Amino acid sequence: MKLCRFGNNQLGLVEGTQIRDVSAALDVLPSHRYPLPGHDPLIAHLGELMARIDAIKEQAPTVPLAGAQLLSPVANPGKIIAAPVNYVKHLQEVLDDPNLHHEMRINHIQRAGLFLKAPSSLVGADAGIALRKLDRRNDHEVELAVVIGKQGNNIRREDALDYVAGYCIGLDITIRGPEERSLRKSPDSYTVLGPWLVTADELPDASSLDLELSVNGETRQQANTSDLILGVAELIEFASSFYTLHPGDVIITGTPEGVGPLVPGDVMKASIEGIGSMQVNVRAA
Repeated sequence: MKLCRFGNNQLGLVEGTQIRDVSAALDVLPSHRYPLPGHDPLIAHLGELMARIDAIKEQAPTVPLAGAQLLSPVANPGKIIAAPVNYVKHLQEVLDDPNLHHEMRINHIQRAGLFLKAPSSLVGADAGIALRKLDRRNDHEVELAVVIGKQGNNIRREDALDYVAGYCIGLDITIRGPEERSLRKSPDSYTVLGPWLVTADELPDASSLDLELSVNGETRQQANTSDLILGVAELIEFASSFYTLHPGDVIITGTPEGVGPLVPGDVMKASIEGIGSMQVNVRAA
């Protein structure tokens, strides 16, 4: 299934050029009182939700996909885990360009490890990106995003894909400079997730997907997930050796070469094979 959040926090099933409004299926989710859970309840109960969607979808009202306000398909991730320099050519790109490394020591991912982005940085495709620190470079990075479906800790790579709820396109926007990555990559709107969640049963193999990003019609990044240094299963193993993963946690898997600056007024288009594409507008904060 392709599941989206749109409009006024409605739940949609994407079918071609239409969205079936299956918000009625949300009734299967448990209600919560304070303290709220530290995970995303929709993702935690995705199996029950999908069964309910199947039962009601034929009677669900439809709206055109074009013009629908698409929100982040994951509403409440406990963690956004990001993988730096996880493509060989991007690692060399960063090492070769002082505008990217700012005299900081750059290591391959096995030594650099992972980093966290603030969940408050998360938006959907139609919210767009509001750039800060316009006196500095703000760069785009397109990435495959993995949404965790169930709790796990010290997960073996052989079992890792069993913990995946689905996949999205991710945009990791970064302010260049000497500060820690998490600070420069966590302003509001600097993590874009969309356009929808493709459930894992529909995309069982994410190991060889073409991905592309263009700015104002000019292709900037183009690669395949087969070029990842650590693939999806290895990243889940790596991340879960440090953190307990919870439903709704998001792992963005790293960006290929071709990162470049954004300015207000730019229009990005990001695409990943098997998922789809999304347009994201850039403005000043």
